[in-house]
Formats: sequence, C-alpha cells, structure tokens
Amino acid sequence: MGNFKELRVWSDALDLATGIYKLTSKKPFSNDFGLANQIQRAAVSIASNIAEGDERGSNKESIRFFRISKGSAAEVITQLNIAYRVGYLDEETFKKVEDFTEKIRASLKQLIKARKKDNDRKE
Repeated sequence: MGNFKELRVWSDALDLATGIYKLTSKKPFSNDFGLANQIQRAAVSIASNIAEGDERGSNKESIRFFRISKGSAAEVITQLNIAYRVGYLDEETFKKVEDFTEKIRASLKQLIKARKKDNDRKE
C-alpha cells in the first residue's frame, strides 16, 4: 500500500484518461459536451480512485476504492459504446479503447483479489 505510482493498473488508467481526453477533443465528439464530459470524468475517476485506495490505511478500505475504479471502467465502456453507436468513433478506435479499458477492469479484479487474500491472511 502507498505505492500507487508503481501499480501498472494506475499507469494504464492514466494512459486511458489521456486517450479519452484526446478522443473527446475531436469533432464530432467534442460537440457533445454532455457525453464528452461524462466519459472524461469516468476515465479520470479510474486512476484517481486507484491512487486514493492505495493510500488508504487498510486493505479493506483500498478494496472499496478499487471497486469504485472498476465501476468507473464499466462506465467508460458503456459511454464508448454509446459514442460508437452515434458515430463519434470509428470501429477500430472503439475496439482498441474498449479492449484497453477491459484490460484495466481485469487488472483491478486481480488487484482486489490479491488485497482480499492479503487481508484474510492478516485476520
């Protein structure tokens, strides 16, 4: 705990958030302030909650924030699907970003599992 900058999933989440900002800055996506803002906030939330969770004093608290991050990843996936369906993203970009977000979700699932296991050993 307390080494969030060393977590690969945190680094990946930063890359995702940066990529989302770049995608949403281009037309026609940039014209849809509501969806652009929502997906940006969800993407930022992933990395932010990983950092906050890792800085918490216990695995139990960390797990709670990692679960929030995982939920935010699901939000990003949902919003990517909407953006694709309304024509803001081409299929290649959509698949690439969706797959990367799914990778982050899977990494968070593993991190939660590891922290639960560590927590069980300490009890």
